[in-house]
Amino acid sequence: MKKLVFLLFLTIGISFAQEKNQIKLSTEATFSVVTCGPGTELYSSFGHSAFRLKDPVYGYDMVYNYGTFDFNTPLFYIKFAQGKLPYQLGRARFRDFVNTYKREKRWVKEQVLNLSPDQVSKLLAYLENNYKEENRNYKYDFFFNNCATKKRDIMKENFNDDIVFHENHITTTDKTFRDLIHDNLNPNSWSSFGIDIALGAVIDKKAKPDDYHFLPEYVFKAFENATLKGSSVPLVSEVKVILKAPENVKSKSNILMSPYVIFSILLAIVLIVTFLDFKNKKRTRWLDASLLLISGLGGIMIVLLWFATDHSMTVTNMNILWLMPINIFFVRKFLLKRKECKALWKHTATLIGLIVIMLFLWLIDFQQFALAAIPLIVMFTVRYVYLTYYFLNITKDKP
Repeated sequence: MKKLVFLLFLTIGISFAQEKNQIKLSTEATFSVVTCGPGTELYSSFGHSAFRLKDPVYGYDMVYNYGTFDFNTPLFYIKFAQGKLPYQLGRARFRDFVNTYKREKRWVKEQVLNLSPDQVSKLLAYLENNYKEENRNYKYDFFFNNCATKKRDIMKENFNDDIVFHENHITTTDKTFRDLIHDNLNPNSWSSFGIDIALGAVIDKKAKPDDYHFLPEYVFKAFENATLKGSSVPLVSEVKVILKAPENVKSKSNILMSPYVIFSILLAIVLIVTFLDFKNKKRTRWLDASLLLISGLGGIMIVLLWFATDHSMTVTNMNILWLMPINIFFVRKFLLKRKECKALWKHTATLIGLIVIMLFLWLIDFQQFALAAIPLIVMFTVRYVYLTYYFLNITKDKP
């Protein structure tokens, strides 16, 4: 009998605790899609998006954010580089969320969704279940599973029979994934250069209309263009500007420190040294070793991103044709005197051939390469041509 009484009270207590933890909503509660403008750092260059729950009756005002992660994750930076870092659904007060973007001088817009009280409750239940510690982690993918793609996916999963997402807001259908990335980056920036070096040919295929929605700006347009099924009633009942970005928000880039300028200076130095070497019938060994070291390290990075990570868009990267990882093994040989290096013309001639193949792949649009890399490619080609000529023509009586 005592056990039955204990179990009865235990059951009542658990039920009471669960009910207490549930968020009660009034019929005035609304969900919104919040879109945030781009920032000045690479990680923020493409904007952000989140869900907002607001209930003026009970005073709730929270944001559900799929763009968070735990800095205390073991081997955080290694997992981040490998594409294995789990991203999380975060929940926070909307006021705190907005203050972050206010400090970063980024605009914030809100699209209030035309959902019934039952639909609001259903979406809240879904997000709260996702927020549970055992459910909140997810495998992030920049193109197919990020903070922006989550919005449409969640709405379709919960309200596929009630909402129609139209695609006529996609006015250009010939853009590749790389084109969509470039739309949000300064082409003469280190961010743009780094992305073009790190990502492979797979991002040079044309993006389908649904693929555009890895970018928050297209998610904003998708919700703006969506309607309730069987009617012309828009899904978005109201658009509000929460924060307006200051007019001077754009950072002034230092043109002198841009990739084009830095790489053009390096090209000029190599051209001058190569001309003097040709004139004096010699070669500058430290320069050759340095170029091979740079290209070899760059190639190793590409190999690691290609084969040692879970990133879906770093595979089939033809930058490896001009940034050859095996060059790292030739650095010591190119520091030796020319007697011992005479047979190296085969290696430099091979490197020239690989660059020609890369240029052909660029010409046929198999992969687009970084425009800022052109001075580097010219630099390597000129030096390889000279070294091939030099190794084929050196005489044994010269030191």
